[in-house]
Amino acid sequence: MDIRFREYNAFDLWIWLRFEAVPSIAERNLVEEMFDSWFFIGKLGGFNAENLQIQDEGLDLSYMEYSDDRADSTLMALMHNMGDVEFEGIWARCWFDLGTSDAIALDILANMLKQFSKDFVVIEELIIGGENEDWPAPQRPTDTFVDVDA
Repeated sequence: MDIRFREYNAFDLWIWLRFEAVPSIAERNLVEEMFDSWFFIGKLGGFNAENLQIQDEGLDLSYMEYSDDRADSTLMALMHNMGDVEFEGIWARCWFDLGTSDAIALDILANMLKQFSKDFVVIEELIIGGENEDWPAPQRPTDTFVDVDA
């Protein structure tokens, strides 16, 4: 699976998947569940690279002391919003507002999709950001707080 980055805006991000063949209904459902799960973890603050105490500890985790104070002193890292997963031919796409979640979220997504491609349905390409000339994305307002009557 090739992974490519295009223009990146964490608050207005399209993620594109190009499959080897048109995915079946069951395969589409799995893709939707995978994106939903990834987003739910992000919505709950799971992609906070500032608080990786367990990872930073190393291999021996026996009797590790976890610091609530350290965890509580980090900035929130929450995903804000997710659109519907859409399919067209061999393409799938989904829009995200990654909010303040850290870039580790994208590493985890890439890892998930690599294994998903091996185990379930072959994904030839993951594109993070930008536009797809084969399937233009709908325009979204650049500022949702604009007063249209002003």
